[in-house]
Amino acid sequence: MVHHPPQRQKTTALWWGIIAVIHFSSSLASSFVIQPRIWEYKNRHEIGYEVAHSISSRQSTATLITNQTTMNSNMASNFCEEMNKEIAITTKESGTATSVLSKTSDDITPILLLNGFGVGSFHQHRLIPCLLETNSEDISNQRYRRTIYCVDYLGQGRSWPKDCQDGRSVSEQGLQYSAETWIDQIVTFIEQVILTEQASNKVHLVGNSVGGHLAAYIAARRPDLVESICLLNPTPVWGLNLPGWSGTLPAPIVPKAIGRFLFDRIRDLRTIEQFLEQTYSRREAFTEELMHQIRGCTLGNGGHAAFASILWSPPLKVTPDSTLKENFQDCLSQVPCDVLLVFGKDDPWCKPAFAKKMLQALDQREPHHIHRYIEIENAGHCPNHEAPQAVAHVIRTWIASSNRSKDHLALVDAGNNGQIIFQEDWGETRISERSAHDINLGMMDRLATTFIYR
Repeated sequence: MVHHPPQRQKTTALWWGIIAVIHFSSSLASSFVIQPRIWEYKNRHEIGYEVAHSISSRQSTATLITNQTTMNSNMASNFCEEMNKEIAITTKESGTATSVLSKTSDDITPILLLNGFGVGSFHQHRLIPCLLETNSEDISNQRYRRTIYCVDYLGQGRSWPKDCQDGRSVSEQGLQYSAETWIDQIVTFIEQVILTEQASNKVHLVGNSVGGHLAAYIAARRPDLVESICLLNPTPVWGLNLPGWSGTLPAPIVPKAIGRFLFDRIRDLRTIEQFLEQTYSRREAFTEELMHQIRGCTLGNGGHAAFASILWSPPLKVTPDSTLKENFQDCLSQVPCDVLLVFGKDDPWCKPAFAKKMLQALDQREPHHIHRYIEIENAGHCPNHEAPQAVAHVIRTWIASSNRSKDHLALVDAGNNGQIIFQEDWGETRISERSAHDINLGMMDRLATTFIYR
């Protein structure tokens, strides 16, 4: 069951019926496909996810293909407007594109994008076309014909237990909306969905905020599944482990009441706007559409119980049953793959000061495990959404290189004063590569990092 308010049930049914969206982004009519899907997790939960990949084609009319009918571009535009314009449609020239996703024959490692807290896959819709952008060289070499996956965590976005009743249904009994549950969900998703569809045995993980936190622990625990990780302003902590309850549903009276009180306030549109104003470097970089999309994630039947469970659930450990006290640095020091850190410089929460600590932890690994650090000016906590061109540039360059060349890879051209400038609709962003020694800590930064990593 998909949990949306009644006014969206009709369009939701059509949403799940989409087979493909073709979007054209270059003079060669290079296109990409985004396909919303549902995956059943543990026979109890319906997980919303999306699949995207680029297609080289000289046909250039965007068309939505559904299970029973084909909509023309006007119908598609109307549909996307009704669905909060979650997918962009443009058309060029004439013709028809009816490509659908199938098992790829290209042995190219897929990318899994992991969201931050409180959003869904829609928060990756600016980054996806930039990652899949192609030119004539890319098309001839098939270098960037990758498949990208986005998945919503259980209790977030479009992923909820069946017949969800705010902690009271059979499918919710014994459920804990913890980072541990999300890791199990993501690992199972990689094994059961991605690797069964792709000619690959590993994935590249790209995670923002809590998504970066999860990506690091997945890489540390399951190196057999992860080729590399890219952490975008990863949060160094997750899981408050509040006393009196483990976070396992059903919730006791007091945690349930506290969760309901707080959840109803943070999902208010004005509160959402205030949070975004803090996390984005520029107000122009986010829209009312995004605010309503975020609020839409909270309108189902399970939000209060999910939020309470998240607050009370425990933090992660590299070894789940370990009795040792661990933190995110301990995890990073055990990640056995290449790591790319990318930080929006203006993030008030996960500041570059935390990147310094993370780089120090990564330095403790074996020398053949590479890590690099990129800083983005005029970007905040969500660079995947605020600086998609800059983020896509470094990710594309990073994953296209071999493991042996990553240490000497020119992520930023030294000939341009060590910076690359990108022009977004809302302003300019700049990227530069830095080391831990380049990051200066003020007094408040020292106090914050000491408290977090105590």
